[in-house]
Formats: sequence, structure tokens, C-alpha cells
Amino acid sequence: MATKQKLELTWIGKENRPKLEPRILLEDPALSYHAKRRVASGDLFDNRLIFGDNLLALKALEGEFSGKVKCVFIDPPYNTGSAFTHYDDGVEHSIWLSLMRDRLEIIRRLLSDDGSLWITIDDNEAHYLKVLCDEIFGRANFLANIVWQSKDTPGNNSSGIAQTHNHVLAWRRSDLFSPNRLARTSNQDQYYSNPDGDQRGPWLGTPLTRAEHRDRDYYPLTSPDGRYVFPPKGSSWRRPPAMMKQLEGEGRIWWGKSNDAAFPKEKKFLTEVKQDVVNQTWWPYEFGGSTRNASVEMKTIFGHKAFDTPKPEKLILRVLALTSKPGDLVLDSFAGSGTTGAVAHKMGRRWIMVELGEHCHTHIIPRLKKVIDGDDPGGVTKAVDWKGGGGFRYYRLAPSLLEKDKWGNWVINHDYNAAMLAEALCKLEGFSYAPSDAVYWQHGHSTERDFVYVTTASLTHEQLQQISDEVGPDRSLLVLCTAFRARADAYPNLTVKKIPRQVLSRCEWGHDDYSLQVENLPREPSKPGQQLLFGEEA
Repeated sequence: MATKQKLELTWIGKENRPKLEPRILLEDPALSYHAKRRVASGDLFDNRLIFGDNLLALKALEGEFSGKVKCVFIDPPYNTGSAFTHYDDGVEHSIWLSLMRDRLEIIRRLLSDDGSLWITIDDNEAHYLKVLCDEIFGRANFLANIVWQSKDTPGNNSSGIAQTHNHVLAWRRSDLFSPNRLARTSNQDQYYSNPDGDQRGPWLGTPLTRAEHRDRDYYPLTSPDGRYVFPPKGSSWRRPPAMMKQLEGEGRIWWGKSNDAAFPKEKKFLTEVKQDVVNQTWWPYEFGGSTRNASVEMKTIFGHKAFDTPKPEKLILRVLALTSKPGDLVLDSFAGSGTTGAVAHKMGRRWIMVELGEHCHTHIIPRLKKVIDGDDPGGVTKAVDWKGGGGFRYYRLAPSLLEKDKWGNWVINHDYNAAMLAEALCKLEGFSYAPSDAVYWQHGHSTERDFVYVTTASLTHEQLQQISDEVGPDRSLLVLCTAFRARADAYPNLTVKKIPRQVLSRCEWGHDDYSLQVENLPREPSKPGQQLLFGEEA
């Protein structure tokens, strides 16, 4: 039978997927931070700042947060520099697409059914990214390509065409997503006036014709000066005769100050319009901020221009106002300067940020402390009336569960204590880590009657039989131990397996960095007698 074909984007190495290890997260209370005084009831403290590779961090979050994230905002880097000197353009784009695909697939699983993903990107990869995300999320779930005027001055450009915008591409998780509408502004109300002194107040004249001919709605109107007025050829009135007569009776038809307009308009009164408006795909810098605004914000916070292409707080404000409400969970796995977390915090959203660079400690943490202490007067602080409060917990990715000993054998990492081992194996086996204070063999559970027990001990038949008796006939237990001296199938309610043998083939152990670093790039195939990349001899 022929394989059913599908429309998809293909690239070099698309079929290769990493076997990610679901790491545990280790909190460091010394780097966590919370307000010294409660500013308001409901202060948000359980936010998370994670230091580590963002692909491994996303995998670490998957078990606990799948289906719980309301909005993901990411600003993925495209700073390849000279990393691709030895590659042609096709390989360069292929590596970038694979890196993004692996992250986006997990992000989709983290999103709630009414959640959405927003990505800032430039023209280098925007159109590849659009097709990739359509494949992952489904074309029907594409929301918009927001054109953000990121530069408020054209600058100089050798090509003669100054690039003054970036893209903000957006997808929803499903059709349950419903965007929040924008509040009306005084600028939108300025188009309403009252030239005839109507007691109902200011109004806006809207056309009464449509660019389509319909026989029912093609009829004459009588103007105040006695003319018979038909719609232009090929068009028709927007209202049927009965409704038009009603509008005339209510004084809603406007023929101009001298009653001699070629075609009438319908009055739309300001008092009758909704107090919110639909979002648009054009975000000028006055609405979404600019990179120059962001640079000023960086200098205000850090005293210097700390990042080359920071995003303004106003841009994040627009995205979060459109997609979320206070208390919703926001994720940014490319934290950069920490803008997403800072704005989410000020807006009362819960947040998770991930960053691998050392600026996680030198810039993000000091910035968040200022936000929490109410010492950050810039950005959107005044717009959202932020006074300070809340906090965050700092986490590091745990090291790999397995490491090689001096003979090259995979063994349990010596940095793991008993609690870390139990939590890591619970995550790996799909159990919720919840160690019991009363029952020593209950380290986690998958259901109310299915449990897991992790131990580095070598278990005897007598010990396993005692555990089996305690578990009883109505419950089941997965036992993970370094060794056992008994038949594995001798206990109907136990499944006994050895570690690390049980998990050896499950993951890429000891792989700590999936970021775009030169040393992590796929090696170019060598030719006979040719030197390999990075100095290796063939």
C-alpha cells in the first residue's frame, strides 16, 4: 500500500531526534528571592527561574506542567556568527530548524487547550518558522503574523531598504483560545464628532453602500433636497428597505451639512460602541515599543547597554494583555534579559523563565529583585501601577542521572542522594514523586493503587516477599533496585527491575548542552585525506 503523502517542510537531519533525559530540578534557596514585605494579598512567590539548557529544562517541566501554560512568549536567538563557516546555507538552516522543532514540540504539550505561543523573529527565519509551526500546531491554529515596528528611526542600510520591523508569529493550542480585546483609547474616540448638534452626542458617519450588488438592496432613497439616489452601479445599500426606513425615522441618516451629499452615511454614536476593540496585526512603536525603548530600559536597570537586541516591556505587555489574565502561567524558555518574567510579574501573572547564560545571575536575578522590591520605575511599571511584591524560586538542572565509571560502564551519578534518585526515576518512569512519611516503599504513584519504590540496596527474596505482603492484592508496585536475589515474576503484585540496566537505552545520558554551540554542531562528512572539522584527523 502506498504511503499517504502530506505537505511538509523537509530539511537535512529532520528525522534525527534527541532522546532527552527528563532531569529533575534542584532549588537553590540562597538564590531564590521574595519580597521583604507583603504588598498585597495573593502575592505571587511560586514563580520559577531555571538555570540550564532550555531543551532539557522544557523536558524537565513537561511532567508537572503539561496542559497548564496559558501563554508562551519566546525570542529565539539567531546568532550563528562564524559557526557555519564549513557548511552551506542548507545545512545552516537545517540545524536551526531542528533546534526549534525539538523545543516547539514540547512547548505545544505544555500549553493549555486555551493557550497560545508567540514568537518574535526577523526575516532570516520567519518564513521557515511559519511552515514549521504550521506542521506542529496545524495550519488552522495559526493566529496572526503581527508586524511590529521595532525601529522608530529608519537608520542607514547599505541595501537601500531599511528594515524597521520584526515579526511576532502566533499560534493557538486549539480553538478554545479566545483573545482579550483592547480597551478603547482617546485616540480612537477622536474620530467621533457632532456637527449637527445631535442630542445623543458625538457620532461617526459610516458608509451605507457595499461593494456587491444585491437586487433586494438596490432601490432609491429620497434625499432632503428631493433627489432620488441609487447606490453606485455594481453595489447596493447595506440595509434592506424596512431597516433603512427605520434609520431615517430615528434620524440616523446623514446627508451632509447642506443635505446635498452624493451618498448618505449612517450615524454610529460613541455612546453605543463597545468599550473595547479588536486587536490588529500592525503594532507601531507607539503601541508596542521599540528596540531603542528597550535599550533605554536596559541602561536604566543595569547602567549600560547589556544586550544587543532586547525587547521592550511594552511589547510583552501587549502580548500578555491579549492572551492572559492575572494568575495565568506564562513561560519564556529563551529568557535573555528577563523581560518576559519582569513584565509578567508586574501584571500579576505567574511565570517560568529558562536561561543558560551566566547573565541569568549577573542580570536577570538583579533585575527581578528590583521588580520585587518595587525599585524598578521604568518599563510598564506606571502603566500597570506596580508597587512591588511576590518572589521567585531559583532552580538548576540536576546533573545526568548516569555517568561512566573509570572502566566506561554506566553507573548512577555519585552526586545523587537517595531522594534525588527516587525523584529522577519517578520522572523517568512516569510516576508523580510523592514520598510517603508512613510507608517506606511509597516514593511515588501513577494512580491511587499503583506505586514505585526506589532503592540502591540489593534485595533478597525475604525482603521482596515482605514488601509484596504489605502492598497487598489490590495494589501494585514497581521496585527499582541495583540487584535482587529472587525470581522477578515470583510476586504477582510487584514488578522488579534493576537499575541502571532498566533505563540504559531510554535517554542520551551525560548530554548537558543542546544549545547552538560550535562544538555541538553535526560534523561535516569528511572526504578521503581531508582534515575533519575542528582539527580532527580523518
